[in-house]
Amino acid sequence: MVTSRTTAVYDEHADWYNALMSPAGSDYIRRVHATLADLLGRGDGSTCLDVCCGTGAHAPTVADLGWSPVGVDLSRNQLRHAAERLPVAVADATALPLSDGSVPAAVCVLASTDVPDYAAVLREIGRVLAPGGRFVHLGVHPCFVGAFADRQDVSRTVIDTGYADRSHTFASWNTTGVRARLGAWHVPLAELLNGAVTAGLRIERTVEAGPRDGVPDLFGFTATVSPSGVHANNADQPHSSPSGVHANNPDQRHSSPSGVHANNADQPHSSPSGA
Repeated sequence: MVTSRTTAVYDEHADWYNALMSPAGSDYIRRVHATLADLLGRGDGSTCLDVCCGTGAHAPTVADLGWSPVGVDLSRNQLRHAAERLPVAVADATALPLSDGSVPAAVCVLASTDVPDYAAVLREIGRVLAPGGRFVHLGVHPCFVGAFADRQDVSRTVIDTGYADRSHTFASWNTTGVRARLGAWHVPLAELLNGAVTAGLRIERTVEAGPRDGVPDLFGFTATVSPSGVHANNADQPHSSPSGVHANNPDQRHSSPSGVHANNADQPHSSPSGA
């Protein structure tokens, strides 16, 4: 469970991470953005909430699709970069400063292994999505990227028994990636999908993507929230109106962490898939 003791670990590494996530320097990031565009689809100018937006690296892709991205993250130093790309606010991804059913669309990109309880993040996304609203999850592939996976040979990935270990770790075959520098949690595939279903999200499509002739390093899905949603389950939680995150106000809302950032962790600089 996320508590006030959790810290925004990306604060100390924000400048490094901002450079790492530059699309110009990485085929991996270009693949991330192409997959995100494929899953999210065209917008009509409506708000798309970028949950755990980090440095805002994915906002241009969302905007190019016709959406109006608004970002939330716990890391103030990352938001310093993100504010140049989209309106932002400091917020815990497990306690979003938004009313129930107020957001037409949301994305969470390369962040599932940055938080200790991604299921709680999914529940919040399910709460704030409007009936029929669209959500895109895109992260490192839970079966092929992690401390349990050796990806040194692009043509194959060796998996060990550590797949079942969900704990935070810095272990990685890539000693220069995000995982080795900042650590990561592991969310097994079944846990990821069950978390979405429990959050009231109806998964409509899944995708896997990877390097040419390589093992997939990305997994994503598009989901919608059913008309009944999960909003009633959160009726006693106080939340502000959606307008609360439309200004570049890094002091808005408390900063008790979910570890929210765009992450990820297990590839070399040129393919930070797992970062």
